[in-house]
Amino acid sequence: MTDATGAAAARPVVRLAELRETPLDVGEVIAALDDDASGGLTLFIGRVRDHDGGRDVDGLDYTAHPTAEARLREVCERVAEEYDVHGVAAVHRTGTLAIGDAAVVIATTAAHRGEAFDASRALIDTLKAEVPIWKHQRFGDGGEEWVGTP
Repeated sequence: MTDATGAAAARPVVRLAELRETPLDVGEVIAALDDDASGGLTLFIGRVRDHDGGRDVDGLDYTAHPTAEARLREVCERVAEEYDVHGVAAVHRTGTLAIGDAAVVIATTAAHRGEAFDASRALIDTLKAEVPIWKHQRFGDGGEEWVGTP
């Protein structure tokens, strides 16, 4: 990619930060971070598991506050500022998910693996703590539980 002068144009560090009601595509996240300068790409996929707190989980729904996507982008931008990364990407599902579905996919790229690992850990931990996305779990015993609500 070049600018009007023919010089290489800088790519944004945050390349993907979205909420989706459709299944997540790991290939899309990896492709968004493709560049020749990155020696390390770390990828985390959070999946819906079949248990929580000793109870069987049948499925769940994710609901997001209207500001959630903007907050997700803010978290990505903060990680990009705090770590020496080349690229940051994060996508999170909303709606009804089944056991095994990908709920969140995050990735970072950097010149070396250590910085990419550190940035990815910070990204997923901060996303979980600060982005207003709530999980409604349905249990096998007929019970239900909201997680992450204020």
